[in-house]
Amino acid sequence: MSKQSPRMKSMFGGTPSGGFFDLPLQSPGDTGDADIVLLGAPAATPYASVGNYCAEAADAIRGAFGWPGVLGHHDFDIDGYLLPDGIRAIDWGNLDYSETDFAANRATIRDCVSKILAAKAIPLVLGGDDSVPIPVLEAYREHGPLTILQLDAHIDWRDDVNGETMGLSSNMRRASEMDWIENIIQVGARGIGSARPQDRQDALDWGVQFFPMRDVVQNGIDAIIDSIPENSNLYIALDIDVMDPAVVPAVIGPAPGGFSYWQILEIFEAVTKRARIAGFNLVELMPSADVGGRGALVAARLVAMIMGLAARQRHHLV
Repeated sequence: MSKQSPRMKSMFGGTPSGGFFDLPLQSPGDTGDADIVLLGAPAATPYASVGNYCAEAADAIRGAFGWPGVLGHHDFDIDGYLLPDGIRAIDWGNLDYSETDFAANRATIRDCVSKILAAKAIPLVLGGDDSVPIPVLEAYREHGPLTILQLDAHIDWRDDVNGETMGLSSNMRRASEMDWIENIIQVGARGIGSARPQDRQDALDWGVQFFPMRDVVQNGIDAIIDSIPENSNLYIALDIDVMDPAVVPAVIGPAPGGFSYWQILEIFEAVTKRARIAGFNLVELMPSADVGGRGALVAARLVAMIMGLAARQRHHLV
């Protein structure tokens, strides 16, 4: 067996807490006085054909950046501490899940996110496949109206796949059926996914604003940001396959021509000046397809940046 290469976190000594970016780990349900709560949701409603192929993603993301005391270091991407003084973030670890009782998985996710929202904290959810956002968004019933910004290579408007209506190809259609979802803005679609022409038309008829990747490359992000209602409650649904596979190879449906890390960061920074971040998920990282941990590292940095920006927004620094 080959020896594992050393990582930067091994240079500094000490024992990390086990939480994302060395955040304190707490039991699910215990929000305390936290402003931000991270939560791992390994599975909701997987398709039988592929199973829980993203179940290890949350731990891979945590493991990509777990230095002891890392939050006390200068972060050049945000130009300061990742979390400003006075903001507290915690990590609830991963929820238990069933391989057979998908309704129970969805109920567990929905109930935990509801507790975070009831405590007036911001939930940051690490999936899991792209069925995870369905129960997460269901938890916002009493916390709308909500605008969704979906960053994804695929539009996820299938009504069902082989009889399953709650799977990863249906999350935006299910979101459109929730009365508290006011706007859906979908960014980054490219190539061929599971959508049929009628699925796209159904989305347009509902009122979705599409910004395919070709449009972003040609026209930039200004129209995307302008489409978000000012001062709205914004939920960001990030499917990591929106990234170019040269940047994040660890996905089941790679499509050439996606975003770079800095392009996503530009969107994150712009939206925090436009709307209030009410929640976030990152899904579809498949650790078994990763190359040298590159995908997990990019995912970890994106989660860290949305955490830092949400913290600054809550602290009235942006």
